[in-house]
Amino acid sequence: MIYPELYILRHGETIWNAEHRMQGELNSPLTEKGMRDAARQGAILSGINLNGFTFLSSPQGRAFQTAGIALAGIADHIRTDDRLREIGVGDWSGLLRDILPSPQSPHTSQYEIAPNGEGFPRLKLRCRAFLADLQGPAVLVTHGITSSMIRGLVVGEKAHAVPDTHGGQGRVYHLKDGDQFLLE
Repeated sequence: MIYPELYILRHGETIWNAEHRMQGELNSPLTEKGMRDAARQGAILSGINLNGFTFLSSPQGRAFQTAGIALAGIADHIRTDDRLREIGVGDWSGLLRDILPSPQSPHTSQYEIAPNGEGFPRLKLRCRAFLADLQGPAVLVTHGITSSMIRGLVVGEKAHAVPDTHGGQGRVYHLKDGDQFLLE
């Protein structure tokens, strides 16, 4: 399937990111570094012609706060879409990652096995539905796991060939014509 051109931003660092807590559907505010992450994303986007782009954000506070900082002076209007929210982690919401089981790949596997969590199959369905509804090029402000899923659906395995430091905080992923570019 051919998708429109996308720029994808992950929210800036939050207090819970810094504490290594599972956030999922819960929220914690951006740290000072997180605000700098968002400003850096705004600086990256400021040099790009985004005429005709739609600006969409997860409704979760950390993403919407990032959108407000990164897209200030760029976007006249930022819409929220619940399908851009982070994967639900159920009973593990708010818990420290270090006390949780971490089979295989600690970062992503914890999201898959979280009791009463959303899991990857449901996240994939949600992200597919979101992508199917896109009417044109867009700038998306979302979360680490959701960004990874969307990028994987749009460009395939090569989405994960790019180093993924902190899921893209302070960076912008540009997806166009089946390719992904990391803007730093």
